[in-house]
Amino acid sequence: MSNHTVVNLREVPNLAEQHGLSPDLEARFASGALELAESGLSYQKLAPSFRVPWGHKHAQQEEIYVVLAGSGTFNLDGELVELGHLDAIRVPPEVPRGIEAGPDGMEILAYGAPRSGESAANDAEMLPGWWG
Repeated sequence: MSNHTVVNLREVPNLAEQHGLSPDLEARFASGALELAESGLSYQKLAPSFRVPWGHKHAQQEEIYVVLAGSGTFNLDGELVELGHLDAIRVPPEVPRGIEAGPDGMEILAYGAPRSGESAANDAEMLPGWWG
């Protein structure tokens, strides 16, 4: 029996489709598929100039975002941070955050720990209208 799990992130369900945000957003949360016990992982792809219409923050989960392609802006509690190809940013749990893609779109990999249950909703507070 293996003690590892292999998953192609393109094969993880795109939750953005279920929430009517496709094709502007692709959001694949792989924690369950990867059988992660202590952390979380997601792949997100934003269309050019697409702004995720909400922000969020966490009670416990620290997150690291890595820009795989394109560029964008992270709104971190009102501070705008520009990121490009292979830039990585760590965001503490309590900092409200939102994401907007640049003119070429943006692909990101998000890693969070500690994982707090089956759903990010157990730890995340959604912030509708984050960008104003």
